[in-house]
Amino acid sequence: MSARDTVSPITHEEREQRLRTLQNSLPAFELDAVMITPGASMRYFFGLTWRETERLVCAVVSEQRVVFVCPKFEDTALLAALSSTFDYAWWEEHEDPRQVVSAVLSDSQCLNVGIDPSCSYGQVFALGNATSATLTSAGSILQSLRAQKSETELALMQAAKTLTLDVHLAIFEWIKPGMRMSEVIAEIDRLHRAGGADNGSFFCAVQFGEGTSHPHGVPGDPVLNKGELILIDTGCTIDGYHSDITRTYALDKQDDRVEALWELEKEAQAAAFDAAQIGLPCGSVDAAARAVLETHGLGPDYQLPGLPHRTGHGIGLEIHEGPYLVRGDDTPLAKGMCFSNEPMIVVPGQYGIRLEDHFYMTESGAQWFTEPQKSLYQPR
Repeated sequence: MSARDTVSPITHEEREQRLRTLQNSLPAFELDAVMITPGASMRYFFGLTWRETERLVCAVVSEQRVVFVCPKFEDTALLAALSSTFDYAWWEEHEDPRQVVSAVLSDSQCLNVGIDPSCSYGQVFALGNATSATLTSAGSILQSLRAQKSETELALMQAAKTLTLDVHLAIFEWIKPGMRMSEVIAEIDRLHRAGGADNGSFFCAVQFGEGTSHPHGVPGDPVLNKGELILIDTGCTIDGYHSDITRTYALDKQDDRVEALWELEKEAQAAAFDAAQIGLPCGSVDAAARAVLETHGLGPDYQLPGLPHRTGHGIGLEIHEGPYLVRGDDTPLAKGMCFSNEPMIVVPGQYGIRLEDHFYMTESGAQWFTEPQKSLYQPR
């Protein structure tokens, strides 16, 4: 059975509720409107999977109405893609679309406008020259709405993560010395496609031996040698919602130092999970993982051997989205927030160990999407 056969897509009614929540939230953020451009937020509110090009497409959302600004020759495509009726401001190829947006803002008396963070600087700069409105980032308001996932979103993410973990388990049974990184990546993509992912693997990092000490790998196509550590970080999407799971394992017995650090990595991941409690700042989860590592002589901070990056990131329609499990992110943990948990240990020039699973917040604390790896010699 395909992974997508077990879940329902986001409904038209849920997207309409998201849009109403955005409109009702504008005053609290001292905004008259938000301009949504192609990217994750456009998909979140409208179900559109368009990409940004030099031709400006956007939705201007104010409390009273939603106006889509779009090239006139794309009108049939846009109208066919939208399940609700909005207002439209079309522009022809010889016209400046930023002037069209400016007119929409003026007509709606929008003086303070939040711009989608995914909008390119070139478009924002040109719009700033075309309008007298004050432009600012809509990052805070959009994150506040998108960070807390609905039950439907959680189910889609669970399906994606379950599929990716199944792929990890299948690869463990299949992989053997002599295989090239590219062979493994191709097989992981095939398995994701066969399992019902949107477009195979969304990404895939496969690292062997010393290569595991580089958090996202290095160029080349290395061969797996007997006795080497294996680190595989991969994910897919189901209806746009992401998985992102890392396993570090070995096919052969490792020395005591590797085994001890693998267990320490698992301890740090568990400490981060236990620290995730409703109302506490996101940064406190990162601090908990680092405290475990520092107790065993690693670090401190980002010093190596130790943890070279944040403990985790938010996840949803984007594989990395706010808030983040990192020092300085004081966003209070709230029900429905979803995070990776991956406090990697790097020993430069030798190896790296990263265990990555995801959890979501409930009123009683964190809950795993996928159970953490139990053994260096088995990825489940």
